[in-house]
Amino acid sequence: MRILCLLTLLAVSARAELKLPAIIGDNMVLQQKQANPVWGWDAPGTEVTVTFAGQTKTAKAGADGKWTVKLDAVPANAKPATITIKGSSTKELKNVLVGEVWICSGQSNMGFNLSSVWDADLDIAQAKFPQIRLISVPQVGTQEIQNDFKGQWEECSPANAGQFTAVGYHFGRVLHEMLGVPVGLIDNAWGGSACEAWVKRDVLEKDPRFASIIARWKQTESTFTKEAFDKQLADHKAKVDAWSKARAAAVKAGEMFTAQPPRAPQNPMTGQHRPGNLYAGVLHPTIGYGIKGVIWYQGESNASRAKEYGELFPFMIEHWRKEWQQGDFPFYWVQLADFKPYQTEPVESDWAELREAQTLTMSKLPHTGQCVITDLGEANDIHPKNKRDVAERLARWALVNDYGQKLPYRSPEIKDAKFDGGKALLTFDYAPQGLRTVDTDEVKGFMICGEDKKWVWAKASIIGGSKKGTNQIEVTADGIAKPVAVRYAWADNPVCNVYSAEGLPVTPFRTDDFPMITDPSNPNSLEAQNARQREEILKLRKIQAEQQKAIEAKKNAGKK
Repeated sequence: MRILCLLTLLAVSARAELKLPAIIGDNMVLQQKQANPVWGWDAPGTEVTVTFAGQTKTAKAGADGKWTVKLDAVPANAKPATITIKGSSTKELKNVLVGEVWICSGQSNMGFNLSSVWDADLDIAQAKFPQIRLISVPQVGTQEIQNDFKGQWEECSPANAGQFTAVGYHFGRVLHEMLGVPVGLIDNAWGGSACEAWVKRDVLEKDPRFASIIARWKQTESTFTKEAFDKQLADHKAKVDAWSKARAAAVKAGEMFTAQPPRAPQNPMTGQHRPGNLYAGVLHPTIGYGIKGVIWYQGESNASRAKEYGELFPFMIEHWRKEWQQGDFPFYWVQLADFKPYQTEPVESDWAELREAQTLTMSKLPHTGQCVITDLGEANDIHPKNKRDVAERLARWALVNDYGQKLPYRSPEIKDAKFDGGKALLTFDYAPQGLRTVDTDEVKGFMICGEDKKWVWAKASIIGGSKKGTNQIEVTADGIAKPVAVRYAWADNPVCNVYSAEGLPVTPFRTDDFPMITDPSNPNSLEAQNARQREEILKLRKIQAEQQKAIEAKKNAGKK
């Protein structure tokens, strides 16, 4: 028996191997000036030694095999170094740099790669930055906590930059060139992802504010079957086959063929909307890695629930900060761009309400900020191709708040509104050199209403014109003798043209607190309107069914 146990132990020892996660590897960048965790797995009880930059740290693998050490803070260093890790085996991590590390996360506009932007050919050809390091996390949607992913750090080059997030690349490029230190970028974005998918499921379930999210998904989960989804896949394949044949026939006949291929069904259980899926599948494997902060571009998928997003988004940020255990690290995001058809009359807008939720998050949490891009979108494309300007506006926040640079960085925001004598006088913060218009001298983008709450387009003028330091705008409208509220850039795709003198667009705003169309408690909310529409459709279908039944009965009576 003793011999059998000994042989078993020897076999286990022979199989024991030091393992590291993908995030800890060759070519990585460690965050400067802070202690950085390094972790991995080995046989339980194994002592692991990590040596780097003249320091040696030791840890013992726990019952689950995981071990963690924390390297002492070191300054930025562009000279490639080696980390040696010894456990049941030895690994050497080569070409390691020390500098600034940022997570690049969100949905498709963050995932939008460099090869798809305007001037992609020039951007990619110039992407020769060996001190910028890139790593991408593959898309895995699951409720099961993942500890690792398939990926590796790489030096930024024309060979790999094209497939990297364009916003992340340009953000990192600006920091690298301005600060003169290495930069590590972690691409962790998933197109179409919902905010709730980035939060740990049980954390979300414990907060009563998000009970409706969980309830909706429990209903989906209870009715989902693999058989039904397999049938959707089979039906989709048949549609694709038919589309391919039609396309081939058109090409053979020399005819135009513009039909798009059928869109594949998505498994909701493994997708990017299910609460907790992205936290477990793609975020968790990166949590704990030493970072400076996060840049974020997401919100489109939550626009119809903007009221809820006002609570959910800051909740997510706080959740990430607690999980990372690195304090209130910087978190900067991109406000939604202008998109969809121009609205010729003042109307309500869920996209405008989502932008407001993003803006208000800055006042709720420290070390946060947003770049406004209502001038960079495209009416017919939810993925605007100008990502360089987006990234550079984000970089301004980091350069000023985190690296001590003296630059304009924050878009003007409404500070005060006074209503008197048939006019609204608006005062703005963050416009030290004054306000200006672009494209035309006429100020565009304002709407105003009286006590009847009926919005009309307004006339507006910058007090003092282009005089330096002017930060006030006067707003009026014919027929509105006693205005009570003003809105600016309040539309899906607003026509607006007021900027700071330094060139940053004024932040969309409203001075009212009227019910939101994304507030479920509002009788006129989008949800209520959709429910009424569904009810009307059901009534119509019932009437049509009864009419068809009567016709069939009449036919049968005639046959008799």
